[in-house]
Amino acid sequence: MKKRLLLDVDEVICFTGFLPLINEFMNTNYVIDDFKDYFIDEIAIPKDRFEEFNNFINKRNLYENAYVLPHAIETIKILNEVYDIYICSSCINPFDIKGSGKLFLNKYNFLLKNLPFIKPEKYIFTSVKNLFIADIQIDDRLSNLDGNIETKILFPSYHNKEITDNELKNKGIIRAGYDWKDGWREVGNILLNDLENSDKPKIYNYHK
Repeated sequence: MKKRLLLDVDEVICFTGFLPLINEFMNTNYVIDDFKDYFIDEIAIPKDRFEEFNNFINKRNLYENAYVLPHAIETIKILNEVYDIYICSSCINPFDIKGSGKLFLNKYNFLLKNLPFIKPEKYIFTSVKNLFIADIQIDDRLSNLDGNIETKILFPSYHNKEITDNELKNKGIIRAGYDWKDGWREVGNILLNDLENSDKPKIYNYHK
C-alpha cells in the first residue's frame, strides 16, 4: 500500500501571477526574493490603493501565467508512482473573501493542465490542513505543518528563509534546502533516494 502524501500548490508547485500583477499595477520591477513576508501585497501595495488593487486583480486569472518551479512536474510525476498524492491547498484570499470563488476554478484548471497524472478527486481545497492524516506532507508554511503527519517537509520559499534549523528540529520538520530553485531536487533527495537500487522509478540526478 502506497504511503499518502499531502502536497501544497502555491509557492511549492508554482508561483502564481500575483507578483507580476503587482508589478503591472504599481509599475515596479519586484522579484520574489525581494520579500520576506508571505503576504507580499501588504508590503508592495499602499494601504490607500488596496481596494483599487483588489478590484484590478479580481479581473485576472492568477494561474494563467503561473511560474512552475524548477523540476516540480517531473519530480511529482515520479513521486506519484511511488506515493498516493493528494493536492491540499487553500483557495481563499483573506483580503477578498467574496471574490475568492474564482481561485477555485483557476487553480483547478491549472492542476488539470500541469498535473494530468493526478486525478481531480484527489484535490482537497482547504486552509485547515491539520484535519487530514497522512504519512508525508510538503508545504511552504510552518503553520500548515502541524497535523498528524509522520514526515513533514518544509519547502523553501522567500518567506521562510529565517526559520531556524533548531525550530524545525523541535517541531520534527525536515527542511528541503534553503533555495526554492533547488527545492524539488532536495525533495527528491529526501523521498526518492532510497529507490535508487530498487526496481521502482529511477530518480534522475537528485542524489548527486
